[in-house]
Amino acid sequence: MLKFPKISSANLLYLSIFSFVFIASSAITLANFRSKEVVAVKAPIVLEDKQFPALPILVGNNTLPELSASSVLAQDLDSGVILFEKNADVKLFPASTTKMITALTASDYYKLEDVLRVSGIAVTGQKMGLLEAEEISVHDLLTGLLIYSANDAAEVLAANYCEIVDIKICGRDIFIAAMNMKARELHLNNSNFVNPTGLDSLGHYSTSRDLVRIAREVMNNHYLRKTVSTKEETVSSSDGKFKHKLVNLNELVGEVDGVLGVKTGWTEYAKENLVTYVDRDGKKIIIAVLGSDDRFGETKTLINWIYDNYEWKQINISS
Repeated sequence: MLKFPKISSANLLYLSIFSFVFIASSAITLANFRSKEVVAVKAPIVLEDKQFPALPILVGNNTLPELSASSVLAQDLDSGVILFEKNADVKLFPASTTKMITALTASDYYKLEDVLRVSGIAVTGQKMGLLEAEEISVHDLLTGLLIYSANDAAEVLAANYCEIVDIKICGRDIFIAAMNMKARELHLNNSNFVNPTGLDSLGHYSTSRDLVRIAREVMNNHYLRKTVSTKEETVSSSDGKFKHKLVNLNELVGEVDGVLGVKTGWTEYAKENLVTYVDRDGKKIIIAVLGSDDRFGETKTLINWIYDNYEWKQINISS
């Protein structure tokens, strides 16, 4: 039942006087308005000089590259123009490209300097070598997660997550729920996640279109953007006793002009996946390649084809 605050007699008298004055003044204003001739004046339309993002225009060879990948999307970041598309909305296993949404979810919740404890983590697949009872910063866990694709880092971030609803509830399942909430926030209409690592599971899927959207958010985060472009780094436990050498699994970073990340992925059923951010002379693109037989080679082919066959044209509207 709604409860309303009590009004004192003094306040009631004040409200009554205020209402009388407001109604009387409104009536006088309305009478004065009606006594005058009303002239409609049409406001002039003013066009201001506006500069829009440069648009990529296909001007070169229209022969599309042949790719083995099951799904591909390449998009110009500034204009949103699709540069290449193949089955972009087909739901597939994303493998470790999942870790981009894991990183975004963790970044929303933790501070980089937070220290988490490794406890009871059961992990298969790629690991950075975290030890039981080791304490390590979120900063270093995100580094292991994104450049070395460490499943143990993903599980530690998930296990230490808490949410307050009616009561405080914590743990892996709550983190996964937060991942899917993040997906809804980003309008990922064809994605669902059931683990933080990307291991193949029933009900765990995404699309190349959704992964491009996730990558855009990753690159908008200053720390994550810096991390995915890091070629190699060594991180330590908070007490300095344990060190973990991390090498970026993305072979294109530092090798192909303009490539600055973002995430690799591979499983037996997903095959080879790669999401790539490229910036050449301010012309920024994101490419997602899923289910490929050669993710690095095909992504490199697509990058070269795009920059060889598109020109970015500036469009101006002026008065």
